[in-house]
Amino acid sequence: MTSTISINDKQRLQLTPLEMPNRLLLGPGPSNAHPDVLQAMNRPPVGHLDPTFLKLMDEIQSLLRYVWQTENSMTIAVSGTGTAAMEATIANSVEPGDVVLVGVSGYFGNRLVDMAGRYGAEVRTITKPWGQVFSLEELQIALETHRPAILALVHAETSTGARQPLEGVGELCREFDCLLLVDTVTSLGGVPIFLDAWGVDLAYSCSQKGLGCPPGASPFTMSARAMEKLQQCQCKVANWYLDMTLLGKYWGQERVYHHTAPINLYYALREALRLVAEEGLANCWQRHQKNVEYLWEGLEDLGLKLHVEREFRLPTLTTVCIPEGVDGKAVARQLLNDYNIEIGGGLGELAGKVWRVGLMGFNSRKESVDPLLGALRQVLPN
Repeated sequence: MTSTISINDKQRLQLTPLEMPNRLLLGPGPSNAHPDVLQAMNRPPVGHLDPTFLKLMDEIQSLLRYVWQTENSMTIAVSGTGTAAMEATIANSVEPGDVVLVGVSGYFGNRLVDMAGRYGAEVRTITKPWGQVFSLEELQIALETHRPAILALVHAETSTGARQPLEGVGELCREFDCLLLVDTVTSLGGVPIFLDAWGVDLAYSCSQKGLGCPPGASPFTMSARAMEKLQQCQCKVANWYLDMTLLGKYWGQERVYHHTAPINLYYALREALRLVAEEGLANCWQRHQKNVEYLWEGLEDLGLKLHVEREFRLPTLTTVCIPEGVDGKAVARQLLNDYNIEIGGGLGELAGKVWRVGLMGFNSRKESVDPLLGALRQVLPN
């Protein structure tokens, strides 16, 4: 007879209903979700092929096209975090031997390099110091030099707080017959994006930042040009779970079972997107810009310097230079423990040099900024 593993009485007494702190999340993500989003997520689940759920999937697709400003037919939410959506763009566009040119000016550019290499790409890179962006002229020279099948750029570099301008890049990519792949993880919902007007072929994002939703249902889109490349590929997509030729049959008219979707997360995403549409996309962008400028002014009044030039700063995420002699981790820890406020530290080359302050989605409001500025006045040395 097989014995079972049990817990003792002491362990059993320690098991209580789950309780978690209600923090003000002002790091690089996740951000706090709108109460309506949390309420939507708590509705009873239905089946993943239930007619009401299929209707909700259609609504998600339509709303994603709106917030991305695209008419791409292949626009869905990947059942996974933003990193899964990132990998989906690589898996469905990169064939072994493809030259993939990646603009690296931060941590997530390097992640694209790693992923593309794993799918057999011949990866080339152009680099800039972390916090800077590429000019159109620099990108043109790189395309002339490398002649890639895909150019991958990070629109909103979460590690640096820099916004990469994309105007004119799509036209260059068409001139050199390559696809344009863009990371919009920290820009969707909070930063002006015009995928079709900019000629973007593949894009991905997440749910837990500018959309103000819990993580786990991540936007993904492919243009007709990108779909044509996928359909002409002689081999199967190497990642079964993220294969758009299969997922398209679940999200499209055929409604063929692919996987059990995270039902309640899709409820939340639909509601988060509805709130953006209700506010109006232009109003949403304007709100993020207005509130981040209020934050910048407050930080500068405290004598703090910001890492990115004003012209290229993200309205969703700000990198704040840690003053010389200040222990950045200790400050962040004190904000969390004493004031219930989360901010992020630096990644990669900026580790220990900056704090990352997110002001995204539902959190982009003065009621989020004032507690942080007040706490920093108390925590930072005079």
